[in-house]
Amino acid sequence: MKQTANFRPVGLASMGLGHYAVVNSVWDAARTLLHDWPVDDGEEYFEAVKSCLDAIIGDLQPEEVRASFIRAAQEAGIAVIEAAD
Repeated sequence: MKQTANFRPVGLASMGLGHYAVVNSVWDAARTLLHDWPVDDGEEYFEAVKSCLDAIIGDLQPEEVRASFIRAAQEAGIAVIEAAD
């Protein structure tokens, strides 16, 4: 199933005091955006939510969701930690 496919993990720091999260799938990204995100506005935030929904219905690749998710994190001032390839 494409919609549950994993993508390269994205680490997030500052999701609240002392909080750290690792997001490694479309479902994780959607859950994080909808339940743990510090702000619920911003162009990149809405784009990331939309890209999660598009991937869940099969219209978008997981790597595109990952890129959109990272842009939303940068917009929200959340530190993004990526593992080296």
